[in-house]
Amino acid sequence: MKIIIDRRGCVGHARCEALAPEFYPLDESGYIDSDGFDVPEGQEALARRGARACPEKIIRTVNDPTGQDWPPETK
Repeated sequence: MKIIIDRRGCVGHARCEALAPEFYPLDESGYIDSDGFDVPEGQEALARRGARACPEKIIRTVNDPTGQDWPPETK
């Protein structure tokens, strides 16, 4: 699974970091400090929780082994 982050959309709620600080580091101003990463095997659930906590939905999961990438596509 891969996490992709659109840092420009971060408004600093820090909900991702509160749930999974090892995956979602913040910069000195409190905004997400990562463009994304490959999720280590066995850590998908934790990375997924952090992604889904983002109110702006700027954190996406790709190739989620559950088959439910986030956020869901809207048509």
